[in-house]
Amino acid sequence: MSVTDLLLTVDQAAERLGTTARFPRRLIAERRIAFVKVGSHVRIKESALAAYIEGHTVQPVRRRSRLGRAA
Repeated sequence: MSVTDLLLTVDQAAERLGTTARFPRRLIAERRIAFVKVGSHVRIKESALAAYIEGHTVQPVRRRSRLGRAA
């Protein structure tokens, strides 16, 4: 963890994702995102949240015309 890699609370992670806290809690419960256990608390590294977002970003697809040329 770098000095600038902050540990986010579930609420902070939810805010950055634009969701409720229920969504990052589900990601943690299903082990779909890396997290840090601090006693009975869990924290999500900023870099882990960024990696999750990057890994789930869908890029646009260039459509082809019926003639086989790029649109």
